[in-house]
Amino acid sequence: MNDDRMRGNKLLCEIFRSPRKEEMYLYVDKRRGLADVPDALLERFGKPVPTMTLILTPERTMARAKAADVIESIRDKGYYFQMPPAKEEYLMDLYRTPPDARY
Repeated sequence: MNDDRMRGNKLLCEIFRSPRKEEMYLYVDKRRGLADVPDALLERFGKPVPTMTLILTPERTMARAKAADVIESIRDKGYYFQMPPAKEEYLMDLYRTPPDARY
């Protein structure tokens, strides 16, 4: 990704969510769209659902990623892939039915 427009410290980023897995996202350069995302990843991801467009700068605060890392990945690979956060095992216990529960 050696496009001169991508050399500054700002990046117009489009974010897509996966219809298959909650909290799975793809970040791409808005101008390139999904052109640089490998087919195998798109197959696993499902049909991308446009979620948001924003201007990324290295200083921008993001929930689960460093904006500088997202920008670097988009410039190097053409996309940034965000997996869902790992579920803590003890939280899963809250949703399990005790073996002796009666309905």
